[in-house]
Amino acid sequence: MTQRTFTPPWWARNPHVQTILPVLTKVNKPALTRQRLELDDGDFIDLDWLAKPTQTEPTQAESTQIEPIVVLVHGLEGSADSHYARRLLTLLDEHRIAALVHHHRSCSGVTNRLARSYHSGDTQDLHTTLSLLRRDYPDSPLLAVGYSLGGNVLTKYMGEHGSDSLVDRAVVISAPLQLGACAKRLRHGFSKVYQSYLIKQLQQKVRDKLAMPELSAQMPVTQAEVESLTTFHLFDDRVTAPLHGFDGVEDYYRRASGLPYLSQVAKPTLVIHAKDDPFMTDEVIPTQEALSPQVTYELHPQGGHVGFIDGGHPLKPRYYLEQRIVHFLLEA
Repeated sequence: MTQRTFTPPWWARNPHVQTILPVLTKVNKPALTRQRLELDDGDFIDLDWLAKPTQTEPTQAESTQIEPIVVLVHGLEGSADSHYARRLLTLLDEHRIAALVHHHRSCSGVTNRLARSYHSGDTQDLHTTLSLLRRDYPDSPLLAVGYSLGGNVLTKYMGEHGSDSLVDRAVVISAPLQLGACAKRLRHGFSKVYQSYLIKQLQQKVRDKLAMPELSAQMPVTQAEVESLTTFHLFDDRVTAPLHGFDGVEDYYRRASGLPYLSQVAKPTLVIHAKDDPFMTDEVIPTQEALSPQVTYELHPQGGHVGFIDGGHPLKPRYYLEQRIVHFLLEA
């Protein structure tokens, strides 16, 4: 268990300031180029490229320089526009590092074609993206960063594939590694505000599909029932679980949670949590015995959910995450 230096400024010690202020102070996003990846089931996902790798011709005294590719996996209802993605893409652009955002189905601004969507344990679409990258750029190291839900997906992928993982180094940020515990936390206190914000987006996506004649009959709820799905537990039980082949919400939470997979990780992986994260409880914190030797775990007393503001001022915060992520990914 490794503790790195992170200290919030006096004005950002509250976990809700850490969580909300980054959303309100987005940085500009570098220009991205979209690539649509057609899937075997007839659906698609969109990849937004910052830049593709180029191979530098070596001088007599040098060997060929192979560029890595950084894959960003966003959180629930996130995208390349999310504040954390913008910040990391900006830093990678400054360092001229190739990168792309792997969008979950329906999160790129375009509704996906099937009734199913994405969920916290869906590693197959990520594996499809990584397989494409390995095919097209066989010499480039693949590095990955997963945020929140995307961090849980990345953790599960790293554990499932072990030494066969196509990701060479990974960073997991604020991941809800015990989904059931996090769903309960979001039903209480101020955390209900975050749940309401996200649930409304999920409800709208269900309504959109119910309005499509070719999909409405495949949806597990009716338009009249959508309004009552006001918690993640209800939504996951009535929509997520049946659409994605789970036997109810508890089966989904058990099989999709990333925590049990940490012991199976075989490639260097950094996991960062804040103890005051309003999306989580102590149940997401792994014991030392639950960690593979390849996992570096950082638990900070403060930081909120995908926050980690460590300076600047309220109108222009400075962040710990991006520098820490790039340092870990490129330190080997």
